[in-house]
Amino acid sequence: MNVEKINQAVAQLLPAWKAHARLDGLAPQCRPTSRTEGYQIQYALFEATGEPALGWKIAATSVAGQQHIGVSGPLAGRLSASRCLADNSELSLERNYMCVIEAEFAFLMGRDVGRELAAGVDRQDASLTMAQVMDCVAGLHIAIEVPNSRYVDFVGAGEAQLIADFACACNVVLGPRAPDEWRNTDLSQHAVTVRRNNEIVATGSGANVLGDPRIGLTWLANELLSQGQQLKAGEVVMTGTCVVPVPVAAGDAMTADFGAFGQVHARFRA
Repeated sequence: MNVEKINQAVAQLLPAWKAHARLDGLAPQCRPTSRTEGYQIQYALFEATGEPALGWKIAATSVAGQQHIGVSGPLAGRLSASRCLADNSELSLERNYMCVIEAEFAFLMGRDVGRELAAGVDRQDASLTMAQVMDCVAGLHIAIEVPNSRYVDFVGAGEAQLIADFACACNVVLGPRAPDEWRNTDLSQHAVTVRRNNEIVATGSGANVLGDPRIGLTWLANELLSQGQQLKAGEVVMTGTCVVPVPVAAGDAMTADFGAFGQVHARFRA
């Protein structure tokens, strides 16, 4: 995609990102038609925000989620540090058109994840293994994602446009760091419960994240390398929801309970 078209797309998405506004879609002349074009716009859009990065999110990590928004697989999106909130923060739902929360594992990267880590470094198509990626992880947090989209019809926008728009990224409530024992835990079987106003409204596990959150993180590391980018030390990676996204409304107090790993809380207002 040429620079002129990328800049046209950014000029449409940037005001919507800043104002929590919505578009019917990118203009046909600058609408991405492939995942690669979507990532090209996403990269330029994040640069245009001028904001420090928090890290990355992975969207559509379940078959049901992929079918819901009509995409072929998971999507990577940029996260902004300015939209990362502390545990038990209060968030406004004004101009949030999705109005759901997702309970997620969030990996903290301790080292850059470059292609040089891959076996057969001379091959450009060499993929990183889960062991190689996990060796770069410094810790694990529990978190709540509060996504949003800049498209009126995000379900029908298509994967290229969704990628361009940070894969529906918005707010993250970053909870406590899990005890170091998480490294010896089968995260695919780790149970997660979500409560609304102290009532259980959803249950799930790490298996909902591409079978295992560690698989999700490995997918992201390789996806970024395929697009000329990479995970970096200090970045946080939201790996995808462990439960079916839970609707929220003003006045709700939400808790994502990760058992021995702790709890993370968020409150909502209009």
